[in-house]
Amino acid sequence: MRITLLAVGRLRSGPESALIRDYLDRFTKTGRPLGLPPVQVVEVEDRRGGGMAAEAGLLTRAMPEGAVLAVMDERGAQMTSPEFAARIAAYRDQARDLCFVIGGADGLDPAIRDRADWQISLGRMVWPHMLVRVMLSEQLYRAANILAGGPYHRA
Repeated sequence: MRITLLAVGRLRSGPESALIRDYLDRFTKTGRPLGLPPVQVVEVEDRRGGGMAAEAGLLTRAMPEGAVLAVMDERGAQMTSPEFAARIAAYRDQARDLCFVIGGADGLDPAIRDRADWQISLGRMVWPHMLVRVMLSEQLYRAANILAGGPYHRA
């Protein structure tokens, strides 16, 4: 199993970058004994300004072939952290690669959303795509901690 976090835009140094690095490091340490690999972060950037359609092309080319496609979208399913953890464990147990996709400032092109295996919402509010990276990274760490039976998640 491989886990990819595929996002539009380059993350610069700053508080978001520090949080993402911290949560993904924690995920690696907690997840390794559970058979969860480190998360590979892949960034794409449309330098020509082609909008969502151009971003969709870049994202599609960067997606690992055959991976479960999980898109972050406010129209997606809202779930609890234990439900999120169980879904990740199921993909791990099926030896399925998993690719989380975060769109740019305008969101994801409908063509990407329509082909997704899993649409995930972090709530009905719209979040800046850089904060979505932070929240997804935290939820990945929380999922590993839940699967490990650790104390981080207080249910």
